[in-house]
Amino acid sequence: MDTQTLIDPYDTLLLDLDGVVYLGHDAVPGAPEALREAADRGVRLAYVTNNASRTPGAIAQHLSALGAPASPDDVVTSAQAAARLVAERVEPGAAVLVVGGMGLRSALRAHGLRPVSTAMDAPVAVVQGIAPHLSYGLLAEGTLAVRQGALFVAANADSTMPTGRGELPGNGAMTRVIATATGVEPIVAGKPEPPLHRESMLRTGSRRPLVVGDRLDTDIEGATNAGVDGLLVLTGVASPLDLLTAAPRHRPTYVAAGLSALHQPYPRVRRDGDGWACQGWKARWAGGHLHLDGAGDPVDGLRAACAATWEAAGDGRADEDAVKAVLDSWFSRRASSRG
Repeated sequence: MDTQTLIDPYDTLLLDLDGVVYLGHDAVPGAPEALREAADRGVRLAYVTNNASRTPGAIAQHLSALGAPASPDDVVTSAQAAARLVAERVEPGAAVLVVGGMGLRSALRAHGLRPVSTAMDAPVAVVQGIAPHLSYGLLAEGTLAVRQGALFVAANADSTMPTGRGELPGNGAMTRVIATATGVEPIVAGKPEPPLHRESMLRTGSRRPLVVGDRLDTDIEGATNAGVDGLLVLTGVASPLDLLTAAPRHRPTYVAAGLSALHQPYPRVRRDGDGWACQGWKARWAGGHLHLDGAGDPVDGLRAACAATWEAAGDGRADEDAVKAVLDSWFSRRASSRG
């Protein structure tokens, strides 16, 4: 029996936050304990977030309060990646208009740039990130500055962000205001684009990282773009239907219910006759539809179903109707397994 756990080959975890470690103000059940165990084993933890509204210190304080090991140096934000991206393109001390919160302002100052709030200061760049009280006034100033020729940078392009109340509009939705008003598309610093991964690697010195996230279009695509392994946890945005119908760039190396899977052997998905098997489950594609049979942990069934569906879809995406019937049964079994 294989006793190697999922985390064993990796020296660093590049962890998303929203939907992975916490939802809103509350910890995802089991996440802090799994992260403490990883740190105790000598694995470096880097909290890599597309959220640019808070400073690394504030994020580390929140994580510590939840019981996760964290210091400000362990936090890598899209604000930091955006600030480096701007700093590499403009003169030191240049004015940058901030359409966002303190996280962006702090990151820009750390790179020797001068945050401003009005287009009257002739900023050379506009950087936008999500903030709870983002005003029409700031969006208007950002629009004026971009129209005057300022570089337009978005901390991230997430259309939504997960919270305890559900998915709310993200920075990607808010950047459409300036983009629509000016006709200028922003340069994106956050996942899945390379700048945030580059920032993470510079700060951690990792040689064998594992990206851990809950979104296919940011976390997993970011891992694909960087050529590193990715773990998708089912505690946030991505659903089993999203996973089964994922395009190749959105297909993770691993799928797990949560972070506790890091410290368990990862079940092998293997070829079995005309299909794919994982533990007590077998999935196959026949007659243009997915077929899944078996018993045991439903997540093992999902792993087998992904292998069969992705093989059938090749470089494309599986049709939703071809997998929905199986998912209805899968959801009922998963609910039963949770008691």
